[in-house]
Amino acid sequence: MRIRPKRLQKGDTVGIVSPSSPPGRDELEKSLLFLEELGLNWKFAKNAKNIHGYLAGTDDERLADLEEMFLDPEVKGIICSSGGYGAGRITERLDMEIVKENPKVFWGFSDITFLHTAMGAYANLVTFHGPMLGPNIGKDTFEPLSKKMFQQLFEPMELHYTEDISPLEAITSGVARGELIGGNLSLLTRTIGTKFEIDTAGKILLIEDIGEEAARVDSLLNQLRMAGKFNNVAGIVVGDFANTETKKKWTLTLDEVFDDYFSALNVPVVKGFKIGHCEPHFAVPLGVEAKLDADAKTLTILPGVE
Repeated sequence: MRIRPKRLQKGDTVGIVSPSSPPGRDELEKSLLFLEELGLNWKFAKNAKNIHGYLAGTDDERLADLEEMFLDPEVKGIICSSGGYGAGRITERLDMEIVKENPKVFWGFSDITFLHTAMGAYANLVTFHGPMLGPNIGKDTFEPLSKKMFQQLFEPMELHYTEDISPLEAITSGVARGELIGGNLSLLTRTIGTKFEIDTAGKILLIEDIGEEAARVDSLLNQLRMAGKFNNVAGIVVGDFANTETKKKWTLTLDEVFDDYFSALNVPVVKGFKIGHCEPHFAVPLGVEAKLDADAKTLTILPGVE
């Protein structure tokens, strides 16, 4: 069983880090008001606002920020400012003993998936796949349900996803129980062949992505298939796949691609979850037990904090 971080309390300080690309400045500043609405104080890591090309600072700077926020006793939780690219460049150098010995809320998604996977494997930490400050929280499109999902950080609460949130479709039937893992499909595929390779055996795999047309999603799923990641998986949660349009004359639909890879699996697979680059964004803890019921079209997830 993974380590659940301690719940946040009103008045706590959260640290803001940028392990990947730099966030938009205006959106980042606006997002701070939401943290204050939650009753939280905040502090930026030393290099969190840096810009180094498409990276939010050099590798050394981003790595130092992440480790310092885990070591800082004032910081009770860590939230990522943005995704983009770059987290994978520093993951191998991240001192996982620091993370393991200082378990605290770690929140983000998209490119942060690489860190989620690594922290789960080497620090045994429950982390949170949820909207980030610059690209999500700081925009006018940030919806009430997305805001409500942050309450799971303040109290141990079981999450229930039903069709009251969005229409769901079962690709295959059945009921699965297992640890919820995963995140961004592109990033999960990039772990293959590394020491951080995603372990799906007996687990419920979450996938989502953005900006990948059907042919590209096909290639990513095929890589996971060939790596054996669907062989012993307990179930699959298909989140949101945004901006998948193509200008190609001949194509398969995304639904056809999902059917090709999942319809013959003897485990429950359900698509349509508003988890990913979407609004609302249903944030979830990774590394906790979950139940996927394809027949009832529900997903139940145990609390992520203690």
